[in-house]
Amino acid sequence: MKFSEQVKWADGKKYEDKFVEVLFKYGYKGEYLSEDWMKQPIFIQSFAPTSLVYISNLTNSPKTFLIDDVTILTEDTNQSYAEITSDDYFDYIKDYVVGIGPWKDTVVPPDHNHLTPMTDLVAKAHAHNLQVHPYTFRNEDEFLHTDFHQDPYAEYNYWINEVGVDGLFTDFTGSLHNYQEWTSPPKVDEKVSGLVNNIEALIASFKNG
Repeated sequence: MKFSEQVKWADGKKYEDKFVEVLFKYGYKGEYLSEDWMKQPIFIQSFAPTSLVYISNLTNSPKTFLIDDVTILTEDTNQSYAEITSDDYFDYIKDYVVGIGPWKDTVVPPDHNHLTPMTDLVAKAHAHNLQVHPYTFRNEDEFLHTDFHQDPYAEYNYWINEVGVDGLFTDFTGSLHNYQEWTSPPKVDEKVSGLVNNIEALIASFKNG
């Protein structure tokens, strides 16, 4: 048996109202990449488009529309996967969200745990200036396609550099952080780099002298 009840408080406020109050209480605010947002980055995610539309009137923090498997209808609007991934719908929802968060098998469908050609979902979303943050990436062998040979870093590399997604939703943040550190090391401050070079040159002059 399945229940889908809208949560309300005695004062008439909805769940979204209370949720945003908590965000503001702890300083979460600001548009994507704004100064306020960079202080405490956050993405508000939901499978319910009506919730995202409602909450967009309460906060300008970035929102992501989560998309389930191709067989699942949206609980609040009873729309099909085809409907919510259409060009017309992307044109509509982009006014309220910065991106979509699809189940990763809808982006690259597996066949007996092997990768098949990717769908056009990422290209379509990007054409509407929507980011794509697929979910959920896990390190256990049973969740890694055979093509990656039990290597989660190979999976990250494939999705970021070949599929071209903008972000990943993972249960293993340490692994993704390691991948980012290895592939995109922090830039060294030019002043610090120049100072180090000067010190190295000074040491070399003493050795040669």
